[in-house]
Amino acid sequence: MAPAPHRSLLLALSACLCAAACAPASRVLLLPQDGVKSAVNVSTATASVELSSPYAVAEIGRKGNVEQLTSSEAEVRERYPTLLSLQPPAPQRYTLNFQPGTSDLTPESMAGLDAILAAARARSGGEIVIVGHTDRQGAADDNDALSLRRADAIRDVLVARGFKADLIDAVGRGEREPVVPTDDDVPEPRNRRADIIVR
Repeated sequence: MAPAPHRSLLLALSACLCAAACAPASRVLLLPQDGVKSAVNVSTATASVELSSPYAVAEIGRKGNVEQLTSSEAEVRERYPTLLSLQPPAPQRYTLNFQPGTSDLTPESMAGLDAILAAARARSGGEIVIVGHTDRQGAADDNDALSLRRADAIRDVLVARGFKADLIDAVGRGEREPVVPTDDDVPEPRNRRADIIVR
């Protein structure tokens, strides 16, 4: 599934490149993306810069020169209110937990599926990403398989409740991303989970 443009990574503004009376310049602005580190290269025939921090700016002159500047959230909101208003809302995140060694949700987590469905249906073109996880009990290969079964189990329930299958992406991360780091073979209920992103 192709990633949706949930939070604009990049805001590119081209100004009057064809009009002789207008200053032929482009401006590229890197916006933050919900906890994900990002970067973009801005290149012309004569220059190149990398924007790698939020609100970094590249201004391209009429002769292809590129100047790197820095903006701020306040300046961006003041300068581009209309463009920012077109951004989709920030993703919503949920965590569901599982019974030990299974792909069966806890009763509390099963009850949380309705909120996830309602949030996804309320979005235009809403998508759901499900990332299954395990604790460190058992072999790593087995945990990889179990984490994917957990993600698929949630996907199956959402599809059975009428959500479009092609709008759900299910992946497993095994024991690689614990909420609570532990030694091998230590049971930890908070790591037996699926992270759900509705975007």
